[in-house]
Parts: sequence; C-alpha cells; structure tokens
Amino acid sequence: MRPIVKEVVERYLDCSNPRCGFARIRCPDCGTELLLMFSCRTRGFCPSCHSKRLEEWGEGMRETLLLDVPHRQVVFTIPRMLRLFFKYKRRLLGELCRAAVQALLKYFQAATGPELIPGVVAVIHSFGQKINFHPHIHLLVTEEGEDSEGKFHDVASFQDSLLAEFFKPEVFALLLRQKLISEALVEKIAGWRHSGFSAHSKVKAKTRKEAERVGKYMIRPLLSLERLSLDEREAKVIYRYGEGAEEVERVDYLEFIARVTSHIPDKEQVSVHYLGLYANAHMGNVRKREAGENRLMW
Repeated sequence: MRPIVKEVVERYLDCSNPRCGFARIRCPDCGTELLLMFSCRTRGFCPSCHSKRLEEWGEGMRETLLLDVPHRQVVFTIPRMLRLFFKYKRRLLGELCRAAVQALLKYFQAATGPELIPGVVAVIHSFGQKINFHPHIHLLVTEEGEDSEGKFHDVASFQDSLLAEFFKPEVFALLLRQKLISEALVEKIAGWRHSGFSAHSKVKAKTRKEAERVGKYMIRPLLSLERLSLDEREAKVIYRYGEGAEEVERVDYLEFIARVTSHIPDKEQVSVHYLGLYANAHMGNVRKREAGENRLMW
C-alpha cells in the first residue's frame, strides 16, 4: 500500500469532524451564529471537498482562462494489457498525458498544414465507470490554433481513427524508453485488427459555458455517493454506473475499498495540465500585452 493512501484516508475520516477544528461564523446584522467544520481538503478522494473544488475551478475556468471559441473534448485510451504499467509506475501517467498532447498537436499539423498551437486543458483519469483501474486522458481543446505569426486557423474536422493512429506510436515510444515492453510486443499489438488504442472526439462545446460544463465533467469526483449503497448482510457494496445508473456492480466491501483507494494520486502527481494557449507562460504574456495596450490607450 502506498503511504499516501493511509494519510489521505485518515484525513478523510476526520472531514467535518468538530473535534478536528471549526470556525464560528456570526452575522453582524442579525447575530445568527453557526459552526463551520474544517474539511479534509484531500485531493481526488473526498466527494464533498472535491465538489467544492470543482465549482471553484469551473468558475475560474470560465472567467479567466477559456477563450470564447468552440471547444472539443478528445479522450484517448490505451489497450488493457498496457494499463498495469501505469498502475505500478504512477509517474508514467504524466508521460501518458504528454503523449496524448503530442498526438493531438501532430494531428493539428497534419490537418491544417502550419504548426498550430491550440489551447489545451489535459486531465488524467485513472478510473473507469466501475471504479476499476482504467488510465485514460481527457483533453479540452480549442477548435482552432495559433500559428507562428499569431494567426488563428480553424480545425473543424476531428477524425477519431487518425487521432488514435497518432497516439499509438507516442505510447509505444514512451514504454520502449522505459524498457517496459519489447519491439516484438509492439509489432504484435500493431498487427491486431483492434489494437485497443482509441480516440473519441464527438463531444463539442460551442460556448464558454458549455466548455466549462465539459471541463467540470473531466475533473468530476471519483464516485457518486448517490449511486452507492451497502448490502450489510452479504457485506457487498452496490454501485450503479452507466448512463442513467442502470447497470449494477456488486463488490466485496474490502475489494471496493481497494479499488477506490487505488486512485488516490501521489503527492507529486499533477492531474490537470494547461498547455499551449492555456499554458501559464502564454497567459502571462497575454496579460502583459493587454496591460501595455491599456496604458497606451490612456
């Protein structure tokens, strides 16, 4: 068990526990008082704390980051037989994210000609619908990019098959550099009719508000408490998943705890990356340029 798991779970069990501290809030007008319990502030585990962070993140995205242009969600997935490498070497999740971004940039270049820089918010997911370990990458991408001369070009067409083809060699190169797979295995997987690599880009966001909604979906909590129940007689956890929560998974409670805690990110693991037009360096340059233009106007 990773040390971070014990630390996060113990903090989560004390979330909103008054014995762990609280603030007394008093209205200066009517004198009403209430107690605000301190939260655990764990990352990617506590549903309550994550939901608060989600709302703050969404508002910040809409107000200060997102460009007023159409966006597209692109999801990259990898074959089942390669997923365990990322479970036991968590730092490789960041490398997988970079591989997805590189595949996207190469697709942009192939689709439009000039080398374009889009705005990208990349989110690393380690869980699937059943809370199983299923590493994949979500990208919120502007449907246009900026070239070296500062001109914008539209990328109206996203072809999933081509995106997956650009992604495949990036992942192979990553695992080969780490000496986790062999050239023989690469040739074997590449020869399969269905390699397990896929890309999905059908979700569109035409407005800033829609892009915020897609972004909030991308960093949603690990599980929904509304879909969770316990069969105490059989010691089984019942989790409803899928669209409309119509499908049911019954799992031994210890197995379910193991599944959930396996997704706790390491301390140094960054789950959300901002790249291209949304990178901190680029946004800083934009703010400086706008500030200079405002001074000239005055």
